[in-house]
Amino acid sequence: MKAPEKKLPTEKIILGIDPGTTVMGYGLILTEGKKYKILQYGVIHLKKYETHELKLKKIFERISGILDEFAPDSVALEAPFYGVNVQSMLKLGRAQGVAMAAALSKEIPITEYSPKKVKQSVTGNGNASKEQVAAMLQTLLGIEELPKLLDATDALAVALCHHFHEGRMQTRGRNEGWKSFIQENPDRLKK
Repeated sequence: MKAPEKKLPTEKIILGIDPGTTVMGYGLILTEGKKYKILQYGVIHLKKYETHELKLKKIFERISGILDEFAPDSVALEAPFYGVNVQSMLKLGRAQGVAMAAALSKEIPITEYSPKKVKQSVTGNGNASKEQVAAMLQTLLGIEELPKLLDATDALAVALCHHFHEGRMQTRGRNEGWKSFIQENPDRLKK
């Protein structure tokens, strides 16, 4: 395991997680002020594990390893969306909880974002498709070739959403936060 990259005092590392029970996406970005770049992104394949308990164990181990390797300052997770299948929701919630437990065991702060908020933050459209989110990330982060599994880019989107909203959520009201965000980021508005 390599040692974490030395950070400047103004730099932060954010780990974004797109929870899943078959495939879990993760993405790490390094930020300094308004600038950001990718450190690493990928997926954790869980389909090969026979039981849900083994999948949860693997999630904890892999997320813990990523936390040890990169020492992020914060973790951002996509909150589960409400679906029709209650069993799937329970399993997804457990997967998210295990990822949260890995971060909490290392005393790393966690923030959750709804899928709509993530899409809105990255594309300007809360109903954007996975493909639209990936295409915008390709532009914003300079990704040369998109991965086959877009769970990885979804996780990068969660990390980037956290970067865009960090500090605003606790200190500003909802409407004031967006007004301020638009004033601070005029280049992100669609023309």
